[in-house]
Amino acid sequence: MSPEMLRLSDYVARFNTLFPDLSHLLPWQVVAAASEILSDKIKMLPDDYAVQGLVAIHKDARVEEHVILKGPVIISAGCFIGAHAYIRNGVYIGEKTSIGPGCEVKSSFIMPGAALAHFNFAGDSIIGTGVNMEAGSIIANHYNERTDKLIDVMLQGHRYATGITKFGALVGDNTRIGANAVLSPGTILTPRSIVRRLELVEQVTYPA
Repeated sequence: MSPEMLRLSDYVARFNTLFPDLSHLLPWQVVAAASEILSDKIKMLPDDYAVQGLVAIHKDARVEEHVILKGPVIISAGCFIGAHAYIRNGVYIGEKTSIGPGCEVKSSFIMPGAALAHFNFAGDSIIGTGVNMEAGSIIANHYNERTDKLIDVMLQGHRYATGITKFGALVGDNTRIGANAVLSPGTILTPRSIVRRLELVEQVTYPA
């Protein structure tokens, strides 16, 4: 299997419906272009979104006080964004998604019906429909501890280079991520995966 054969729709079924023009891209290519992609999408949103600059919030969404939104950001119908959340640099939040208090989301696409409980971080990632992240779970997007910061991914036992230094995870539909778990940069989880509480997911190992 080559990385070109990785189809986002196999992991995140709604992605091609919501972003049909991006179906040919690999997940790390999608998140790298998040700001450009969402800036263009905001221009095509219907009138039931309130748009201020590069921030679009559906009129049926609920955004609590002290939330910071740095566009481009799209918050869809039925979403809940808890107090003190920090959402920045190209974030799409699908319908009926919950982003709890104190969460940070950066350059990510979150499909409908997902939930980040509270105090989560998700960076440069694509998160599927119905995914649940318990409190404190993290999707890391950068190798702070390594001299060589380029990220590789593991696909069906084969290792592939992404060529970039910022990529978190592709999280398949209906995955459950336990409290205080950490997904290392480049993690790819198939639909309905289970990550236990306090677990470290490190699919690619590097020499010391």
